[in-house]
Amino acid sequence: MLYYSLKDEVQTHDFVERWSKTKNIVLPVVVGDYLELRNYTGKQDLQTGSYNIEEPIGEIFNDYKSIDLAIIPGVSFDKEGNRLGRGKGYYDQLLPLLTSSFKIGICFSFQFEDKIPCEEHDIKMDCVFTDKEVFNGK
Repeated sequence: MLYYSLKDEVQTHDFVERWSKTKNIVLPVVVGDYLELRNYTGKQDLQTGSYNIEEPIGEIFNDYKSIDLAIIPGVSFDKEGNRLGRGKGYYDQLLPLLTSSFKIGICFSFQFEDKIPCEEHDIKMDCVFTDKEVFNGK
């Protein structure tokens, strides 16, 4: 599982395209107040959705247990793998479904903090990649 980046996020478009040739890639789509996952089938099958995010129009994907790797965006991450999102709670609802997934948060180094606010129910990342370092989470 990946995400199709916005202009202020770590760019993932090339990564999605490259790995979609050999891996099954699923991307989130905003539907109301939650995220559903859809299969990525190529740039030609993307449409601009909520928040001007390019989203796939492929088949809905709901076999969450088969997702072995999830790359997750965030506004900020910390050394313990905590994640701060944009405030709508989309990933707060999705992350608990990814019980079998190794979760990697990615961000720019200026978005990485020693400690960010978190709550008991928040799902930690297994590790966080910045443009300068890799931090083990949980």
